[in-house]
Amino acid sequence: MTFRLYTIVGARPQFIKAAAFSRALQKYPQIEEAIIHTGQHFDSNMSDIFFEELKIPKPKYTLDIQGGYHGQMTGRMLESIESIFLSDKPDAVLVYGDTNSTLAGALAASKLHIPVIHIEAGLRSFNKEMPEEINRILADHVSSYLFCPTQTAVDNLKKEGISQAFYHVGDIMYDATLYALAHVKNDILLQQKMSYLPAKKFALMTVHRAESTDDKKKFRDIINYANQFANEHDLKIVFPVHPRTKQLINQTMDNFLFIEPLSYFETQFCLARAEFVLTDSGGLQKEAYFHRVPCVTLRSETEWVETVTHGWNRLWRVDDYKIRREITEYGIGCSAEEIIKNIVNTCL
Repeated sequence: MTFRLYTIVGARPQFIKAAAFSRALQKYPQIEEAIIHTGQHFDSNMSDIFFEELKIPKPKYTLDIQGGYHGQMTGRMLESIESIFLSDKPDAVLVYGDTNSTLAGALAASKLHIPVIHIEAGLRSFNKEMPEEINRILADHVSSYLFCPTQTAVDNLKKEGISQAFYHVGDIMYDATLYALAHVKNDILLQQKMSYLPAKKFALMTVHRAESTDDKKKFRDIINYANQFANEHDLKIVFPVHPRTKQLINQTMDNFLFIEPLSYFETQFCLARAEFVLTDSGGLQKEAYFHRVPCVTLRSETEWVETVTHGWNRLWRVDDYKIRREITEYGIGCSAEEIIKNIVNTCL
């Protein structure tokens, strides 16, 4: 009997994880996956190209829901997703990470008593001013099966009273990175396309979180910090400009190379050549580690504490890195396979 699994995606990191999961799922014909794309990332450079590049199965439903306040966006998603679940009656729903799409999918499924599978469960920044923190906590507490990338994530769940159905499976983003590295290594066309990268040393920088961009003073502080960092390390800052931040940049800065948003493979190409990473993104902190590139997190906290304790990452207000060590918790690049085996053993 076919097990019908509905996957909710809507933002760049989810596309990448979904691609790794869907590739591993091909060996399990008893599981039929259908993808619902909420449309949360609506820019074609940040959505359509990821589906094409990573060969993600075409969504069964595309909702085109974006914009508005968090409650408005999440509410519209919740209504649309609930309608699909009432009609299609999936056997389980899979969500990734901590976006509004994640929360909407998890709430819609749980209220209809459909089992929720949460990949990347248990992460905590302990900063509830971040919308992502609220989303991940609520998603965890309505989920039936929780797949954690680290032991710290497992411990966080235990402290919150979640005492069963969690699994430490490593980080599915590592699966994706290994796949991407094998691709970009031999892609001549990609190498030609990325020839605009500086010949000298450079740092890859991304800034997209609302708390970084909605406060103009904080955004200006980030830009000034990056400019100073470039001077101190004698390098350029390669800055793919997120639509949210493009309107905030109104001057030319010699240390910066402002470029359009990058596809996933283009990002991996840059990471493989970067001297440093400066970012407010949780995912890019880990991807920097997977490439063994030192990272500076442009926030006051991180949910990926292992990158800091093991010396590959530091917060921007902290002067130096800790002693550098390998992070074994993230696994060996077969997290998707581990997740699917657990789904087969517990759900089918």
